[in-house]
Amino acid sequence: MNGYEAPITPIKPPQISEMFQKFALAFKTKTFEFFADEDNHNNGSHLSDSDGFSLLDSAEDFITDQKVVVIKPDPPPNSSSSMNNGSKRGTIDTQIAECLVSSVFAAVSSFEASYIQLQTSQVPFVEESVKAADRALVSHLQRLSDLKRFYRELRKNPSFQVGSSLGPCLEAQVQENQSKLRSLETVSNRLQEEIDEKDNEVSVLRKKLTEIQWGNTKLSKILSGNLNSACDVLLTVRVFHSVLHDACRATHKFSKILIGLMRKAGWDLDLVANSIYPDIDYAKKGHTRFAFLSYVCLGMFRGFDSEGFSLIKNEALCNGNKGTCSLKQLLEHIFSNPIELLSRNQSCEFSRFCEKKYQDLIHPTMESSIFSNLDRNEAVLNSWRSLSEFYESFVCMASSIWTLHKLAFSFEPVVDIFQVERGLDFSMVYMEDVSKRDNLPGETKVKVGFTVVPGFKIGRTVIQSQVYLGGSKCKD
Repeated sequence: MNGYEAPITPIKPPQISEMFQKFALAFKTKTFEFFADEDNHNNGSHLSDSDGFSLLDSAEDFITDQKVVVIKPDPPPNSSSSMNNGSKRGTIDTQIAECLVSSVFAAVSSFEASYIQLQTSQVPFVEESVKAADRALVSHLQRLSDLKRFYRELRKNPSFQVGSSLGPCLEAQVQENQSKLRSLETVSNRLQEEIDEKDNEVSVLRKKLTEIQWGNTKLSKILSGNLNSACDVLLTVRVFHSVLHDACRATHKFSKILIGLMRKAGWDLDLVANSIYPDIDYAKKGHTRFAFLSYVCLGMFRGFDSEGFSLIKNEALCNGNKGTCSLKQLLEHIFSNPIELLSRNQSCEFSRFCEKKYQDLIHPTMESSIFSNLDRNEAVLNSWRSLSEFYESFVCMASSIWTLHKLAFSFEPVVDIFQVERGLDFSMVYMEDVSKRDNLPGETKVKVGFTVVPGFKIGRTVIQSQVYLGGSKCKD
């Protein structure tokens, strides 16, 4: 205030190194006081804060706002006996758990083995095995339920008496392994049965493959001209009868279409049938269709007994063996499409055969009458090939009869064809009633009305001619 400044005495800061030295000395000498018994400390400690830090005091200034935090460690175990009891109790719980888990796995494995056995017993179905497997499944489920109940009791009451609920751990493991082996054995047996079944299928397929390869070899020899030892592959009565059946079926189809066209054109079918075979006593009105079928069939088979089907007269069709030549023509024809063959080569032998047979069956007057009443949008009237269904059915019929003819001339000797005349007595050896009527009484002789399908003779084997029975009857 008087212009003189009061002298300022600087405060000497404490040295950090000295502070740590004092703290270490205090901590070393007062450790037991800091970690004294809690009871004595609770009753009131005789040490104050200044006592606890008395050694920190010195001639130098005391550092304010400084505290020492001491962490008290966990108390040591009370006794070794408690540890022994705890470890012993843990050992007992672990053993029970191991036995329980082993028992559960054993029960599950047994259930799996019984379930696989149940599935196996159903295909094929074995009633006793199914019942036994079902009983085993129920018992294993009951065992799993008991284990679940035991586990719950053990959780509620750790001192629960185990008793005989759980068997030895090793015994449960052995049972589990046995169940697994039983499952594997069942699966192995099932797979072995499937393998055996597949082996049988393979054997059958190999046998079929061998037969096909043998047949291909024979056909290869046929195509190459070596026919002496291979003709028996195709030239059998069964093969001929099958081809004849196909030809008859194609003839039936064409006749049905022809009758439909006649009816659509307004023709009197009864009058037409009577003009084909007059004075026939038909058993039913619908039997007149057999007259049309006979007209078509006999017309198509006319000339069947000649090698060239009466297409070429006094001319050899091929050089060498006639059977070999016919068989080659047969194989060439069956591996080709008849309609494509006609469109590709209209001058071939089969095309000339179709033209000739069509002219024999459908003469110009009949053709103009049938097709003139059709709608012009439906057909072109100047060609018999215009109506697709009619044309395709005729070509199919001609192709089947052409195939049968070539097959017949491949036999040695050649297949004979015969036809039954009207008025002859019916013979069950050579004839078959096309109408499938019941046999008439034995005291009467049934006469043949007309032949519908001709018969054939292959060596000593006779294929019956299909005839319609009608006309007059006479008694013995």
